[in-house]
Amino acid sequence: MSNVEIVVGCLAELENPGCREFAIGEGDWPFRGFVVRQGDEVFAYQNFCVHVGHPLNWSPNKFLTKDKKAIICASHGATYEIESGNCFAGPGAGKTLRSVDVSVRDGVVFVTGPDSM
Repeated sequence: MSNVEIVVGCLAELENPGCREFAIGEGDWPFRGFVVRQGDEVFAYQNFCVHVGHPLNWSPNKFLTKDKKAIICASHGATYEIESGNCFAGPGAGKTLRSVDVSVRDGVVFVTGPDSM
């Protein structure tokens, strides 16, 4: 397993706040994650619920609460801080999402992560 940098997209194309999924690697077990834009900042996490280990979302690119102030697991309602990935409510409280290296260069969002689970 090695780390790979990929382009997620242009910052201007992401809603504010908003999310976009990404996958690094090929085959049956690519590393899956998502980025969250909040103003000029972008945060990235593995798409993996700390409570039961499945993806956080049911619908593509849908990771935020209705008020778009937190990340939420669609299955059990675990709620996470956007800035830290810390679970502050629901199952998994006190645990933290796995962060992914993210950067914005020349208006383009890049993530670096493993090429498989």
